[in-house]
Amino acid sequence: MNDKTSTPSSARARDIGLPFAGRTGRFNAITDVEGIAVGFRTIEEQTPRPGRKRPVRTGVTAILPHAGSETPVPVYAGVHRFNGNGEMTGTHWIEDGGFFLGPVMITNTHAVGMTHHATIQWMLERYRTTYDTDDFLWLMPVVAETYDGVLNDINGQPITEADVHAALDAAASGPVQEGNCGGGTGMIAYGFKGGTGTASRVVEFGGRDYTIGTLVQANHGQRDWLTIRGVPVGEHMRDGTPQSQMQERGSIIVVIATDLPMAPHQLKRLARRAAIGIGRNGTPGGNNSGDIFLAFSTANTQPMAHRAPPRLSLEIVNDELLDPVYLATVDSVEEAVVNAMIAAEDSGGTAHDRFKIQAIRHEPLMAVMRAYGR
Repeated sequence: MNDKTSTPSSARARDIGLPFAGRTGRFNAITDVEGIAVGFRTIEEQTPRPGRKRPVRTGVTAILPHAGSETPVPVYAGVHRFNGNGEMTGTHWIEDGGFFLGPVMITNTHAVGMTHHATIQWMLERYRTTYDTDDFLWLMPVVAETYDGVLNDINGQPITEADVHAALDAAASGPVQEGNCGGGTGMIAYGFKGGTGTASRVVEFGGRDYTIGTLVQANHGQRDWLTIRGVPVGEHMRDGTPQSQMQERGSIIVVIATDLPMAPHQLKRLARRAAIGIGRNGTPGGNNSGDIFLAFSTANTQPMAHRAPPRLSLEIVNDELLDPVYLATVDSVEEAVVNAMIAAEDSGGTAHDRFKIQAIRHEPLMAVMRAYGR
């Protein structure tokens, strides 16, 4: 078992010379948005567990807004479903109420229930003074998923309460691990090994800098669709494409965070821009893909509704000036997907696996990019 922390250990897109536009934050990660912490529980095994046929390669990713707060903080948010073959819990209330409360969790398709259950347990303990009352409060965590059944014994349902709690307890600010980690451990993107990726952009707005940070769980796309910085990479790197990836069978979750003061309707519009970001890398949003996006703002902190006054004050930005923010969001999503693939490592290929999924090779990739003047 490999229980990774948030410390990065792999190359990223910019490290190998891939050019991306825009000014990044310090870590080029979602944690560049102040107050956000990310944690992982990663399980990578090479032999099956007793009574099972396939190895376990899966995990849980935790994103905590206002990670240092001793009480839950409502977070204004918006969601967008680009293609709906997937799950993200709590979205009906985000659509109606405009906010969520607590962590954002990402895991595999068959672990949504366990992750939801265990996250509630964790919140009840973490915020004991808030929930150990007679206020009849309820919890509705945001839990999203993508399918890792090609590389993981998904039907064995290996994720436990302890795994979920470990991801939450490991959440930290600073650099973020990418590739085969957390919920992204067993994921595949464009026929290459995919997984967790992150990026950020800093945008000047109204005379001060704000940050947009993105984290993706990339498990989508066909090899022949893959485009990187406008170059049709998938047309030139077809070797080793597994039969299971000859058509779209995966999904992508995109989480966008910002410290820009935005209202729920503005955040919903921001979430839509993730579709353009993932589209830059070639996917049209296949029929079997669950492409679900969440955007939230850490600004406009408010008390929980039952403790709030009758009138609330809300600062929001002018929609007329948001175009640079939209562009920065698209850029960060595009780069986060590529980072997930560049940082990934080969997976599978044992006597117990149906496939070996190779990570994209850096030197052949850069040779293709140079041939196109990139």
